[in-house]
Amino acid sequence: GFNVETVEYKNISFTVWDVGGQDKIRPLWRHYFQNTQGLIFVVDSNDRERVNEAREELMRMLAEDELRDAVLLVFANKQDLPNAMNAAEITDKLGLHSLRHRNWYIQATCATSG
Repeated sequence: GFNVETVEYKNISFTVWDVGGQDKIRPLWRHYFQNTQGLIFVVDSNDRERVNEAREELMRMLAEDELRDAVLLVFANKQDLPNAMNAAEITDKLGLHSLRHRNWYIQATCATSG
């Protein structure tokens, strides 16, 4: 299911919707786009077979009118695995350099250790 949490950091309040990435759930994502100011997109850096699918879903989302002003943070997750793609390779595979008029950043990460 979906999880929602409000996070306070300094003087900023974030409402975070964790909507999951399973195929069945993706059509429901659009119900959460309204008033979205930022998007965190988590990618499995070790899954070379599905990175193109991740790119398609990301580009489909970013084309939505309600997300036109949203900034993008990509977490390149599972960096602890030996065959994981690094942030530069994920940037290339997701086509992030082709994004115009959008602020984005990619962060290599490992969810289990930070």
